[in-house]
Order: sequence, then structure tokens, then C-alpha cells
Amino acid sequence: MLGIFLDTETNGLNPKKHRVLEVAFKILDVMDGRVLETFESLIAITPEEWQKSDPSSLQVNGFTWNEVAQGISPLEVGEKICELFAKQGIRRLEAVFICQNPSFDRVFFSQLVDTDVQEKLLWPYHWLDLASMYWAEAMKRGASGTGPFPWETGYSKDKIANAHNLPREKQPHRAMNGVNHLLLCYQAVVGFPNAS
Repeated sequence: MLGIFLDTETNGLNPKKHRVLEVAFKILDVMDGRVLETFESLIAITPEEWQKSDPSSLQVNGFTWNEVAQGISPLEVGEKICELFAKQGIRRLEAVFICQNPSFDRVFFSQLVDTDVQEKLLWPYHWLDLASMYWAEAMKRGASGTGPFPWETGYSKDKIANAHNLPREKQPHRAMNGVNHLLLCYQAVVGFPNAS
């Protein structure tokens, strides 16, 4: 089974008016943790799309217009993703997406590869989230009296990291920083059963 550990950065929270600025992912074997593929790309948007940016989102990820203007077109990024997924044999029931916030990442990822195309290619439709994985783990610990309940620690990625004595995500919030931190937290919460 493969895991596509994915993160996006955007110029706002509303996919009807905001655009994905950056995408990154690592494809791993979830049994042993081997990294099979790594991808990251900055994505160009139009000046009109940039003008619709939410300043608070740009404050989080630190992107400037000069950086974004150097990006690759969404169409080209989508084509590269399709090539890499074909190369790694990404198919439904043989892979899952794993994110910190899949409802957010999935809708913006679909700006790069249309949902109908994803369906035609039989890509996974399961987008799993780290917070739920942590919630289940913490609920068991809380119920047995061996640790706090999840609402006592918080369940953002940085709060999950803190609960496991891991560092916070590197700043600024960039997609590959998010992927690497997601993997660090996933390994602590879930682990790779056959890791050496």
C-alpha cells in the first residue's frame, strides 16, 4: 500500500476565488516507510488571481508576487503529477492520500488535476487526515488513563508534534515543509510496521 503524503499552499481559503500556489508530496510505502517519489512545484497564477489573495493566507506562507510569477502553469504541473502517479502505479485500493487537512488540500489539488480526470485514472478517493489518526490514539490513551484526551493537547499538526515531543513545522509554511512535518508526525502517531 502506498501513501501520498501531500500538502498545498494557496492564496486564500476559498477555492471558488483563490488558487493553489504550491503543491508538494512524497509517495511512500506505508509498510516500511521507503520514499518512492518526491515532488514539489510552485504554480503560476494570473495577476488578476493574485489580486484576489487573502492577506492573512499570504502572511502564513510568505509568498510574494515575484515568487509566484516564476511558477509553472497549473496545466503543466497537473501533467507532471499524472506522469509521476502513472510511474508509481497510483490506483484506487492500492494507495491513499494522507494530509493534515484533506478537505482543504483535495479541493485545491483538483485545480491541478480535475476531479473527473482523477476518477477516470482511478486515483484513490480516500483522503486520510492526521488529526483523526491522532484523535483515535489519544482517545484510547485518555480512556485508559495513560495520557490526555485529544482536546486537552489540541490536534493541529503542531499540537500533535508537541504531544509527541517533536519540533514544530519549519517556517514559513511551504508545501514541502508541511509534507516533511506531516511525515514526522505520522511516524510518531501511526508508524511504519516494517521500518528497519
